[in-house]
Amino acid sequence: MAKVLLFNITDTKRMKILFLLMQHGITAVEVAEKDYSWSLGSLLGLSGYAAAPEAAAPFVDEMLVLHGLSAEQFHGLLNGMQALRAPVTYKAVTTEHNLSWTPIRLYRELVAEHAAMKSR
Repeated sequence: MAKVLLFNITDTKRMKILFLLMQHGITAVEVAEKDYSWSLGSLLGLSGYAAAPEAAAPFVDEMLVLHGLSAEQFHGLLNGMQALRAPVTYKAVTTEHNLSWTPIRLYRELVAEHAAMKSR
């Protein structure tokens, strides 16, 4: 099942993204800050994943985590976000490797990747 985890998406942008997700048959999971110590797999409702201790402060930037989207859903969502002017800087697709990560760890990885890309 196609799902997207939403972190810190608010106001008009939230409504635009929720509309796009519904339009493309993708389930939205809005993650509360209190749940940032859970693994991505557990937040997606996958078995075999649990909470992990995470001492770092939660992040405030917007982030989307895409799971199980078809190519059509993936491109439809990203193109729709661009058309509706609802950009989100930090986006990731789940992998076998990152499903055990917490949102905080994924966020730190994305920030580091963005910084590396900007420095080139």
